[in-house]
Amino acid sequence: MAEVALQPDERIDVLQGAGIRIIQSASVFAFSLDAVLLAAFAQVKRTSRVVDLAAGNGAVGLFVARRTQKPVTLIELQPRLADMAARSVRLNDLTNVDVHTADLKNAAAIVPKDSVDVVTCNPPYFKVTPASKTNPNDHLALARHELTTNFQTVCETTAGLLKYQGKAFFVHRPDRLAELLATMAEADLAPKRVRFIHPKADREANMVLLEGIRSGKPAGMRILPPLVVYGADGQYGEEVQHLMYG
Repeated sequence: MAEVALQPDERIDVLQGAGIRIIQSASVFAFSLDAVLLAAFAQVKRTSRVVDLAAGNGAVGLFVARRTQKPVTLIELQPRLADMAARSVRLNDLTNVDVHTADLKNAAAIVPKDSVDVVTCNPPYFKVTPASKTNPNDHLALARHELTTNFQTVCETTAGLLKYQGKAFFVHRPDRLAELLATMAEADLAPKRVRFIHPKADREANMVLLEGIRSGKPAGMRILPPLVVYGADGQYGEEVQHLMYG
């Protein structure tokens, strides 16, 4: 594997389950379990043309890149995060991944409309209201709060990129589920699979994974068995253990 230069606040972590090394920074951005779960949930075939929107440091796109022989395009607004993603691409010798610094709403200027098989997105989770308290770190605030985009824009952009019957995969917060499903449907992304993520078996879900199909039939949404992250012993459960460590 190639070696790349790191900035003083950066480190290289390894997601053993995907065989990927990734540049992280606690002061700017580091992926968390939601990215790992989204990448695993996404149905990527060897012939899938993939776009990852709001790519951050590239985690989701990097984690799925070796599952396809087609191009994987990462689109990230923040130049520092896009640069981290690009260096991680080189670090892993991935020749099918390209990284672009751009607002996701302009994705069609990078990837032609109606040309993509799979779109993934781990978008900002939190709406911005007059009462909102955003992170004082601008990098983290942009990643977590809908300051520069929102789920409607994500869905409309995704639907524009996808081929007929192409698939979209999102991770988000369950407390916005009714809104999320309605927004997907309004953007011509028929919700098809839903999976709730629970930190422990006796705790409420704190994440939800969503699949939508462009121009899919409105009926037929499936609720999959829940995923429980931690067992009673406080260790990762078998499924998460496998995703993290292989």
